Amino acid sequence: MKKRIPDWLLQSRNKWQFNGKKRPDFSVPPKEGEISVWDYPRPPALVTETRLLEVKSDGQTLARTENALAVQETASPPTYYVPPSAVNFDVLVELDGKTSLCEWKGSSRYWALKKAPNRAIAWSYPNPFTPFEPLANYMAFYPQYLDCYLGGEKVIPQPGGFYAGWITKELVGPFKGEPGTGHW
Repeated sequence: MKKRIPDWLLQSRNKWQFNGKKRPDFSVPPKEGEISVWDYPRPPALVTETRLLEVKSDGQTLARTENALAVQETASPPTYYVPPSAVNFDVLVELDGKTSLCEWKGSSRYWALKKAPNRAIAWSYPNPFTPFEPLANYMAFYPQYLDCYLGGEKVIPQPGGFYAGWITKELVGPFKGEPGTGHW
């Protein structure tokens, strides 16, 4: 069953200035082999990622897959979502009452490590909006709190602490999350 998107949220979506159709003058032009996050669309694209994705905490594997989904949105490095079958739920606990609303994906729930149950390190969407239904119950992890790897490369967390994009060597920005970028 498709989840209805409220009118107020649809109106909010229409206010975005940047949508991946034209790079702003302040963006870094990509060189050969690089990707500008300013070429990603808004609304975001959902794409399959087959490079090996690994998430670890103190050397313990939390997730490992070659079948992730990436959300690619204008101005942000991709956020990667891991199928539930590739997540080690034995070391995680759901955070009761902590939720948020993404204008594209819907309402989320958050997860913490059992050994540190007060800090969210991951989230999921149990009932995402259209067309993000494939993300249902997939897990995304904050690289600021964990050791995250994509294709063997340790990723750099997206700036700012709120977002959880994974910066890899092929991406150029600037990236949403840096001071003064909230309107991007």
